[in-house]
Amino acid sequence: MSRISSLSHPANAGDRAGNFAAVRALSEGLVAPLSEADATLQSMEDASPAKWHLAHTTWFWETFLLRDHAPGYTLYDERWPFVFNSYYEAEGERIDRFSRGMLSRPTLSDLLDWRAHVDAAMVSLLDREDLAPLIDIGLAHEQQHQELLLTDIKHALFQNPLGPAMWDSPPPPAVHTGERGWHRHPGGIARVGHLTGGFAFDNEGPAHRKLFEPFALADRLVTNGEWTEFIADGGYAAARLWLSDGWGWVRDHGITAPLYWRDDEQFTHAGWQSRDPHVPVTHISYYEADAFATWAGFRLPTECEWEVIARGTQGEVAAHDPAAGNQLDRAHAPMPKGGTDLFGDCWQFTRSAYLPYPRFQPAEGAVGEYNGKFMSGQFVLKGASCATPRGHSRASYRNFFYPHQRWQFTGLRLAKDLP
Repeated sequence: MSRISSLSHPANAGDRAGNFAAVRALSEGLVAPLSEADATLQSMEDASPAKWHLAHTTWFWETFLLRDHAPGYTLYDERWPFVFNSYYEAEGERIDRFSRGMLSRPTLSDLLDWRAHVDAAMVSLLDREDLAPLIDIGLAHEQQHQELLLTDIKHALFQNPLGPAMWDSPPPPAVHTGERGWHRHPGGIARVGHLTGGFAFDNEGPAHRKLFEPFALADRLVTNGEWTEFIADGGYAAARLWLSDGWGWVRDHGITAPLYWRDDEQFTHAGWQSRDPHVPVTHISYYEADAFATWAGFRLPTECEWEVIARGTQGEVAAHDPAAGNQLDRAHAPMPKGGTDLFGDCWQFTRSAYLPYPRFQPAEGAVGEYNGKFMSGQFVLKGASCATPRGHSRASYRNFFYPHQRWQFTGLRLAKDLP
């Protein structure tokens, strides 16, 4: 049985070679503005250096495709799997996660040479239909690391009191959405999870039935201006609004605002910028999202509520386009701008714990470690962010983070119960 037999993949992959080239080129475009020192920075254990992301994604292709399926292929450097494996226990020992920032060698130039070598070797495998599922997960895996690369380097540059800019890009014009409207759902039974057609990770299935009570999901994200009102009303000082763990986190870490805020500014990939009140708030934790929803008199949606609205079932005229909204199209400074698209700008917290769906079985082999073993203590986020490569997300996609984490482009969309 294939080591990834439980992963869905496209019946018609289209121009897989073209997709491979485009994804690999975007990763290198994202590091183009960085110096060697920039690319080596690791600001915390949750983050990784930019050049490590370049290397790890290349290790993935070399290990699971070339090593295992290309006759006669030999590893570019037999020492490198030890430093560029992430968490795959089946692939053996590896360096500690927070040691990645100590890797001054290999250099960025060395890693780009390795990438070119692997890209050339992959050409002979890209048209093999028996490898299509594994190639598709490799593409999705690298797209995930493109977003992580962007958010990790943002956190690293933020540590510099000079506020360095990665790109000299003005903020996009904000989209003023006005008063909050609602997508209404009458309740009933609907299928959720990955249904048919297209790529999906194993944690998105199996599809299963879910019973819904009537509810509504906001047609726009919570904004910076609304969050400023929350702060002004003492939101970070009111214990009654917070989950117990969240209140402890606020007090232990002195949290008084979203990450990257100071005065009327916020830190971006283009350095410090004036904070627009009409732009969606980002870089908040689950604890903050839940406290805001309580303060506003609403709640967070469940992941399945979010998904049925995205699919356009029972109450919506049409499904929402996963490729719409403010997402990543090229190497540039990602910044939220607002609008009424369900996808884009920021990942949206749900109140759903990241747990397996009924009858879930992880994929076989090392790639089975990709999702299932992290189903403990995390929360699901839906949608896509301004740093998500366009076309990567879908209604059934399940992003997940621990409740205190906020260095990603994370925000919220409110929900409420209907009579």
